[in-house]
Amino acid sequence: MSERKKYITPDGYTSDIAVFTIVSEKNDDAVQRKKEPPKKKLKLLLIKRAKIDVEGKPNIEADKWALPGGFVDAKRRESALQAAARELKEETGVENVFLKHLGTYDMWGRDPRGWIISNAHYAIVPEFQLEKRAAADDAAEVELFSLEEIKQLSLAFDHQQIIADAIALIEWDMLHSTIAKNFLPKEFTLSELQRVLMTVSNHSRITNTSVFFGKAPKLPFLEKVVDHQGNLKKTERNSFRPSQLYRFNDYVVSSSIW
Repeated sequence: MSERKKYITPDGYTSDIAVFTIVSEKNDDAVQRKKEPPKKKLKLLLIKRAKIDVEGKPNIEADKWALPGGFVDAKRRESALQAAARELKEETGVENVFLKHLGTYDMWGRDPRGWIISNAHYAIVPEFQLEKRAAADDAAEVELFSLEEIKQLSLAFDHQQIIADAIALIEWDMLHSTIAKNFLPKEFTLSELQRVLMTVSNHSRITNTSVFFGKAPKLPFLEKVVDHQGNLKKTERNSFRPSQLYRFNDYVVSSSIW
């Protein structure tokens, strides 16, 4: 037996993507609270697998909700990360967003087609970019689900486990890095930043407004925005009084930041 035949090779190599966004929810009293920042909720984008695949054959796990993803294209000599970006665009119409490797899933039996290994990633997509989302390729539908709703779904493959791991990782990253900037406009208020962080954490350093507003301006990765004349730049979009605008700088974070 040749050295090469001693080893079993996988039947396929895929890339799956947990796509997170934070959506704005309307306040209960729109008139009284019209200047408050809207409440925020973390949601995940799923696709419903079509009955027929792109080749016109019955689709595996048809009619089930799943993470967007697909096979890494060897002809293109692409990496799993490149495949994730391509599949995200092909299946949802979303492109040019934050992507991070999540983990490798290689358990036997995770896919009925054979021993399929998946390199999973998570993506952060601002709410406005998902307004134009559209199902394509082998996706019949594309929808956003809250984390509570996802727990009640019967998902394709082992995607429930991948999602659980993705949620744990993004919660950790939100509190130990500056990835929150991917959910925010380039210039934002401290209230807007606080609402984004509260979608993943109820820690008192974040939920206690006086504590948060006391600490946040001193953080080395945040800086106040100034206009061309050197004046502090403010906005009234979320308060009746002008609020200071902030932005993230290039400071590299190496430990818990909140």
